[in-house]
Amino acid sequence: MSGILRGPGEGEVVFDEERRTLRVLVDREELTATWFRYAPGEDGPDPHVHRRHTDAFYVLEGELELGLGPGAAEIVRATPGTFVAAPPEVVHTFRNASGVEAVFLNFHAPSMGFGDMLRARRDGRDEDAERFDQFDPPPNGGRPLAEAVVSRPEATELFDRENRAIAIKSDLPQVSAFDIAFDPEFVIDPHRHDDHVDSFYVLAGEVDFTAGEDVLRAAAGTWFSAPPGMRHGFRNPGPGRARVLNVHAPDGGFTGRVRGG
Repeated sequence: MSGILRGPGEGEVVFDEERRTLRVLVDREELTATWFRYAPGEDGPDPHVHRRHTDAFYVLEGELELGLGPGAAEIVRATPGTFVAAPPEVVHTFRNASGVEAVFLNFHAPSMGFGDMLRARRDGRDEDAERFDQFDPPPNGGRPLAEAVVSRPEATELFDRENRAIAIKSDLPQVSAFDIAFDPEFVIDPHRHDDHVDSFYVLAGEVDFTAGEDVLRAAAGTWFSAPPGMRHGFRNPGPGRARVLNVHAPDGGFTGRVRGG
C-alpha cells in the first residue's frame, strides 16, 4: 500500500479557468481534499447543508468569505491560517469577496462522493452531480452556528512543548486538524492507523515522510496522505523549524491524545 504524495502544483485538475482552479489532492471514501484558487469576486455555491458529512476549509492565501449558520447570516472573513468547518446540517456558503486571489484547501469527510460530483459537473452530467450529499437549507435553519468551527491563527488551543507546538484547529469527530510546528529533533517514528486517513500539507520548511519503506522529501506546498494500514512517519531534516497542517479523517481519538500530552 502506497501513500499519496502531491507536490506543489500537482493533483488531478478538474477545473482550470481564469476565475478558478480546482485540483483534487486525495479522493478516498474517508476524505476528499482539494486545492482551490478563486479569482477576486468569484462566488461559490448558494447556502446549503450536507446531511452526512463535514465540509471544512483552510485558507492559504488571500481572504475567503464564509457565511455560516441559519440563513448563512454569520459572515467570517478567513485569512491565511484560518480553519473553518461546517458539520452536518450546518448551513454554509463561501466566496472570494476581496480584490485579490484566494487560495484554500477544502475537505469533505467522509467524502460522500465529492470527487465524483466535481467530475460530473465538469462533464455536464448534472443528474449524477445531483446525487451528492448537498441540499437546500432546511426550514428550521439547520443546526446552530455554535456547532461550526472557526479557528483563527491567533485564537487557537495551543500546546507549546519542548520541541514542537501543536494548535488544535478542529476537534470534530469526522475531521480533526492540527497546525504543528516542530524542530529537527522531533521525530514521529513509522506507525500505522487502522481506522483513519492521516494527511499532511507542508506549510513551511521541508519534511521527510516515511511511506512504507520509502522516505519522501516534501517541500512547502506538498500534500501527503497515509491511508489506513499504511506504515508512515515524519521528521524535519532541518535546519530550522518545519510546519504542517495535519488532518485526521475521522479523528480516531487523536485530539484526545494531543490534549493528554
